[in-house]
Amino acid sequence: MVKEYFSYKEAMKYMGFATYDSLRKAVKDGLPVIQFNGSKRISKTAIDEFMQAHTVVATTERKK
Repeated sequence: MVKEYFSYKEAMKYMGFATYDSLRKAVKDGLPVIQFNGSKRISKTAIDEFMQAHTVVATTERKK
């Protein structure tokens, strides 16, 4: 069974981030955080939606 709510450390691992700075940047850019009783959690669903919304198509063209 996969958890729905991750700690910051678990969210970093799920997202493939090596540093907290990357996760903090994602939160600053709109990744929602659940804060309750001094504990912060990030929803797996919110991560999936955030990553999908920030997906770009790579091209092989170079900028001139």
